[in-house]
Amino acid sequence: MLIAFTGGARSGKSTAALRAAASAGATVTFIATAEAGDDEMAARIERHRAERPAAWTTIEAPIHLALAVDQVDAEATIVIDCLSMWVSNRMLAGGAAEAEDCARSIVAEAGDLGERLRERRGTAVVVTNEVGSGIVPATSLGRAYRDVLGSVNQAIFASADRAFLVVAGRLLELQDPSDGV
Repeated sequence: MLIAFTGGARSGKSTAALRAAASAGATVTFIATAEAGDDEMAARIERHRAERPAAWTTIEAPIHLALAVDQVDAEATIVIDCLSMWVSNRMLAGGAAEAEDCARSIVAEAGDLGERLRERRGTAVVVTNEVGSGIVPATSLGRAYRDVLGSVNQAIFASADRAFLVVAGRLLELQDPSDGV
């Protein structure tokens, strides 16, 4: 089962994801994508670590998310927090000669990842930011990031069994578009 959470910054999506993982009734591996590039980010990462149960395993995977997923027992619950950091890391690292090729590569990898997570025997919980509801970024890199993350989110959510938008700590379950309106 794949459960996906999206929302704005500080909306409560990570808290919801931790609750979902804890209720799955299996061992949990937390896959962290953030890197501590400065003291403030290091403090944020440490706060997030403190929120997780000590019994959970943590894998740090800022770039190679699929490889990290492959390391986890198929019966275990996986939490990936978060795709928005992963996309940023991938875009800044390049990974393709042209920016457009890099974007296509990231979106394709996300689509494959979504399928793999859904097909696992254990539960997978994914967290990502919704960045398309705000202003248009002032830089071309900012606009490219917004566009790539939007496409990555669509690719992951297309595979999700359950999907939620988190606003102010409240969950809104999102309807599968194939169910019609």
